[in-house]
Amino acid sequence: MNRRLFIAGALFSATGLAATRMVFATTEATTLSGDFPTISKTKDEWRKLLDAQQYKVLFEEGTERPWTSTLNDEKRDGTYICAACFLPMFTSATKFDSGTGWPSFFDAIKTNVATKRDWKMIIPRTEYHCARCSGHQGHIFDDGPQPTGQRWCNNGVALQFVPEGESLPDLRA
Repeated sequence: MNRRLFIAGALFSATGLAATRMVFATTEATTLSGDFPTISKTKDEWRKLLDAQQYKVLFEEGTERPWTSTLNDEKRDGTYICAACFLPMFTSATKFDSGTGWPSFFDAIKTNVATKRDWKMIIPRTEYHCARCSGHQGHIFDDGPQPTGQRWCNNGVALQFVPEGESLPDLRA
């Protein structure tokens, strides 16, 4: 294949995909909400409550490096809560070792998450956030174990673990 044709084709494809990405990014949002008050804080208020990495992941939709979270090896029974507002996101009964380097679950507490289509990697992915504070948690993939076949791939810094028998913290105001 002629190199100029190849480059022109690649540019055309990238431009077309970028345009498609812009159209769908604003139109494909799904929100599930539970029976809890939503929380609205300014970016400065969140920065004061969270460390730099938590803020970057939760409110700038960053991603932590794989295999850096202590939650990846957490095996105790308990509840995983949003690190920003303390809303429960997962139970330990749904956690599994995906081998990806991030804490993974095959199901979430569905009323406590909001999902949207993410086009940042050109190929669409389902991104999920805390339904209460909108903090970015991770992405859902269809390569998990049964019974759901899903892998809820979560940034460890976006969660806190509360062992069974300990009280969950009050929701952050």
